[in-house]
Amino acid sequence: MQTRQIGVISDTHGLVRPQALAALQNSELIIHAGDIGKPEVLTELEKIAPVVAVRGNNDRSAWAVDLPEKRFVSVGEVNFYLLHILPELDLNPVEQRIRAVISGHSHKPAIFNKEGVLYLNPGSAGPRRFKLPVSVALLFVNGTALEAQLIELKV
Repeated sequence: MQTRQIGVISDTHGLVRPQALAALQNSELIIHAGDIGKPEVLTELEKIAPVVAVRGNNDRSAWAVDLPEKRFVSVGEVNFYLLHILPELDLNPVEQRIRAVISGHSHKPAIFNKEGVLYLNPGSAGPRRFKLPVSVALLFVNGTALEAQLIELKV
């Protein structure tokens, strides 16, 4: 079975760093977990792969109105749930057979498992906030197996 690479990015706040684009190369899908900042961010990411995005709490302009706040995404046999703010999770991922919950908002990169569900926050790829790293993530899907990797960008 072939491993599929999914790029995960969040909190760009209008900034598309060349280091982020380089890290997401070879992804067959890119997930943006909100606080995009401007539509040109999605346009740049779409040059690499199709993009699935959710609206963040700062995406308030007219261009973002049609973006959902939460959404399901399937890659092969694996179901993901995307939202910007993890504490606003409004379903039980185990009951819904969701294998990964992807969020942003905190700017803090994180990977953890709970009840067999992978929780992934790629951190912020946009302007540096406090002393937090600037990062993206990659998800590798092989059948129903998932592996996540955080990538700190050198900026």
